[in-house]
Amino acid sequence: MLTGSCLCGAVAYEADADIQRIVHCHCQTCRKTHGTAFSSVTAVSREKFRWTRGQDRLAAVESSPGKFRRFCSKCGSHVMAERVAQPVVLLRLGCLDTKVTDVPQLHIWRSDAAPWYDPKLAWPENREGV
Repeated sequence: MLTGSCLCGAVAYEADADIQRIVHCHCQTCRKTHGTAFSSVTAVSREKFRWTRGQDRLAAVESSPGKFRRFCSKCGSHVMAERVAQPVVLLRLGCLDTKVTDVPQLHIWRSDAAPWYDPKLAWPENREGV
C-alpha cells in the first residue's frame, strides 16, 4: 500500500500497489512545473489509486494535450499526473508518505536536462542546508 499527501495535508491518496520502478524525468515541462532539475515519479494502476482526502481541493493544469498535472489548490504541491485515457497514473514521489527503498531507477529526457545538473556526478553533501 502506498500513501501520499500534499504539503499542507489537505489532499491525500492511497494506492494498493508496490513501486516497481522510479523514473526521474528531466523534460522541460517537469522541470518548470516542479522548479527542479527533474521530477521523480512512479506509475501505478488507475484501478488501484484513490483519493482519501481533499479531492475537492485539487486543481489541474493540462501541460500537454490530454495530460493533467493535479495539485493542491491550497499549498501548490503537485501530487500526481495522468493521461485520462491511460490505465496508469503517475505519483509524484516527493509527496509520497510511504518509505521507499531499493527500487530500480531510470532517467528519461536527459536531452532536455538542466545544464547545471548531471546525475552521473557525485557532489558533497551538506547536512545543514543552503
